[in-house]
Amino acid sequence: MKKGIIVLISGPSGVGKGTILDRLIGNPALNLTFSISMTTRAKRDKEVHGQHYFFVTYEEFNENLARDNFLEHATFVGNSYGTPKDYVFNLLNSGKNVLIEIEVNGAKELISKVAPQDIISFYVMPPSVEELVKRLRHRGTEDEATIMRRAEKFKEEIKFKDQYNFTVINDDLETCIEEITTLITKRINEK
Repeated sequence: MKKGIIVLISGPSGVGKGTILDRLIGNPALNLTFSISMTTRAKRDKEVHGQHYFFVTYEEFNENLARDNFLEHATFVGNSYGTPKDYVFNLLNSGKNVLIEIEVNGAKELISKVAPQDIISFYVMPPSVEELVKRLRHRGTEDEATIMRRAEKFKEEIKFKDQYNFTVINDDLETCIEEITTLITKRINEK
């Protein structure tokens, strides 16, 4: 059985990652499964342990940290989150390709811990900052100040796009998905 690969996707909020991820995971030819993160935050209604997150205590999280069992980890609003290395590598060794969507800092950490032949990484970006702002406004889920903060964050994140294997501009959703799918398929076939 051929070992799987990690498919890592990053990009700013509003660039279309959710739609891209749904389409990729829905393509049976890619043999993708979502990575599940470990977290110390409380489980919300309708969330399922082992499906949405691995919900753990701070002690369990710190034990995993001590034994270097995270490909990346971060603390956000007092809760810890991490991508468990043993979980991801078990999936890879069973022949699955693992889809991970993560922000830039986590991606840099993850990329540094995985052999280059075991990962393909994408930074998905909008055609311009102005287009990103337009998309965020169109979504209607955030106030203007939050939209401006996201635009500024994107300007900082874009400086790290060269650390990814590929930068893909989501100017046209179908073209973007086709380009990413083609590149993933090529990497799978090379492995």
